[in-house]
Amino acid sequence: MVEYIKKRDGSIQKFLPEKIEFAIYRALKSQNIDDIGLATRLTQKVIEKIEKDKIPTVEEIQDIVENVLIENGLSNVAKAYILYREKRKQIRESKKILGIEDKLKLSVNSINVLRKRYLLRNEKGEIIETPDEMFKRVAKHVASVEKEKNRYEEEFYNIMANLEFLPNSPTLMNAGTPIGQLSACFVLPVEDSIDGIFTTLKNMALIHKSGGGTGFSFSNLRPKGDIVGSTKGVASGPVSFMEIYDKATEIVKQGGKRRGANMGILNYNHPDIYEFITSKRKNILTNFNISVAVGDEFMEKVIKKEKYPLINPRNGEVVREVYANEIFDLICQSAWEVGDPGLIYIDEINRHNPTPSIGKIEATNPCLSGDTWILTPKGPFKIKEIVGKFIAISLNGKFYYTNEDGFFYSGEKDVFKIITKKGYELKLTEEHPLRSIQKITRYKIHETWKKVKELKPGNKIILSNNREIYWKGDSKFEEGYLLGLLIGDGTLNKERGVISVWGNNEGAKSVIYEVEKASKILPRRKDFKGFIKVSNKREEYRLRMASIRDLAEKFGILPGRKIITEKVEKTGYEFYKGFIRGIFDADGTVVGNLKKGISIRLWQKDINNLKIIQRMLLRMGIVSQIYKFRKKGGKKLLPDGKNGYKYYYVKDGHELIISGDNIEVFARKIGFGNIEKSKKLENLLKSFKRKLNKERFIDEIEKIEYCGKEKVYDVKVPGINAFEANGFYVHNCGEQPLL
Repeated sequence: MVEYIKKRDGSIQKFLPEKIEFAIYRALKSQNIDDIGLATRLTQKVIEKIEKDKIPTVEEIQDIVENVLIENGLSNVAKAYILYREKRKQIRESKKILGIEDKLKLSVNSINVLRKRYLLRNEKGEIIETPDEMFKRVAKHVASVEKEKNRYEEEFYNIMANLEFLPNSPTLMNAGTPIGQLSACFVLPVEDSIDGIFTTLKNMALIHKSGGGTGFSFSNLRPKGDIVGSTKGVASGPVSFMEIYDKATEIVKQGGKRRGANMGILNYNHPDIYEFITSKRKNILTNFNISVAVGDEFMEKVIKKEKYPLINPRNGEVVREVYANEIFDLICQSAWEVGDPGLIYIDEINRHNPTPSIGKIEATNPCLSGDTWILTPKGPFKIKEIVGKFIAISLNGKFYYTNEDGFFYSGEKDVFKIITKKGYELKLTEEHPLRSIQKITRYKIHETWKKVKELKPGNKIILSNNREIYWKGDSKFEEGYLLGLLIGDGTLNKERGVISVWGNNEGAKSVIYEVEKASKILPRRKDFKGFIKVSNKREEYRLRMASIRDLAEKFGILPGRKIITEKVEKTGYEFYKGFIRGIFDADGTVVGNLKKGISIRLWQKDINNLKIIQRMLLRMGIVSQIYKFRKKGGKKLLPDGKNGYKYYYVKDGHELIISGDNIEVFARKIGFGNIEKSKKLENLLKSFKRKLNKERFIDEIEKIEYCGKEKVYDVKVPGINAFEANGFYVHNCGEQPLL
């Protein structure tokens, strides 16, 4: 087989067949041929046609790919491949027009960003380096402090050129230049004097000019109204000087190429704490994030609702006392209204200060969690289970392939949980964009991207519409149906699984029929008798089978742990249909009339079960809403199984409701095995003259909760740059520039 290939720039590189396979697969996919096996076979034919006694060029191999596609009756795919080649040619020409030589195959947009912000220029403003030369400049400068300079320079260059890692903007801008400033974040002291305040302001401007960002603690400044010793005048307070810093930031661009950013901190016991907390309500400090520095003492007093003193930092005198819980409530209210202030737990930070001998830390300078569910053609998975795999992931009824790297670990970061009004949940970093609603008119929904930190309760976000999607799975419809009934109206012990049906009506009989039909796929004893009536008073019929116990165990459902497990959620489309039908046959109801409308409802005592069912329904394109605590728990008089009644403790009850045209989708895709429920739904739909409300796949944020630090992951989805996560429409994590 050929070992090397000649690139367009004349360089010789190792021949990689997988690149041909990936290109052919993308061409097939563009024509709705989702067949990786075919791509592999066609790649082998291409390799066989390459001459073995010479080093082929890229263009020669691409010509062979075209011929192989045509020879195999794939003329439309060949046309798509030819058009792709032409598009790449136009991109190369566009880069020439921009005056940039690019060996790294970056996008035109990436090249444009590099040209505007990062590539070096001469005194005339002309660009004097290529992206490749920029990476070499950075690698050489960073490796200059190492003993093995050449080795580290090459390694650092390679991880940048392959976009596996990119340093911060100041490094890309300044490495190997006279500026030489590589840090992005600086914390500057602010002294309580005009000279100190404006010296720090000057240093801030210089840092912003070189591409850095700055953080400050203003806690040492005397409060508003305090005496100024030199003039016997009155101090204007920390917030007034922050406004000066803010205005200077507005004027000075970072590195002459982007605006600066600041973090402002004030201690919780500063007399101006009220003004600081509410400052952003006045639409000032637009170039600042602000946070209140709180300590252990403050948080303890919040819990106990006790007072604490506000202290003048100039002389240490107590100005007055305030209730800690009132200050905390004000922080929460302002953060809810305008996104600031945040909280800095300064005692905790200093407990982990690696250099306590140098001084206390006073200020700091400002992806998806691993348990997030995504849907693939092979079924749902959690992100942490598929890291590093080239896969396709869903969005709005289609599957889109990631790049070759798939999901990748991006560190341990602060994550926030978004909880919607309907009950959907997602954990992600504050920088992660969600597809959101800007405005809704009668005829159009205006959409936009908003980062988590820009969102607040009441904002509307978009859910993924998967009504046209299908995925495979090993498990069967019948297995799902039996387990759905077991979770809903069954019991499980060490000997067997038991499915119960109550009543002697047509609905009960139809469920018995469906269960016995489904159970034929399971091993049976020779003396198997099917359902047996166990109570005349309650009209209860039971199906007892050891193989139902074994089936439940296969999916992690065990005696004493009769819950919907991850194994159930990871199954295929047909299993989903059976499982959801089974649990709705057991615990679901059809409610409604012509005046009040129609709904399908499901009761569950386990709220987590209901959340899983809600995710499963959404993957099938059915939106639902969860109402918690619709039935309160407590002691209730219930049948005791011995033809009598007894008081039992009953857990809280929660309800899931399907409404609008989601009902029609449920009826079409899932339906009821219980014939009475099925007929009731059918008759209601027939008698309902007006159209059911069309589902717009829009939800409203109810609250956003901080969840602490977690391992988080990113992914790149070429072309669409978005995907579905827990049913939410989310952007690529996008924490690497130049993609």
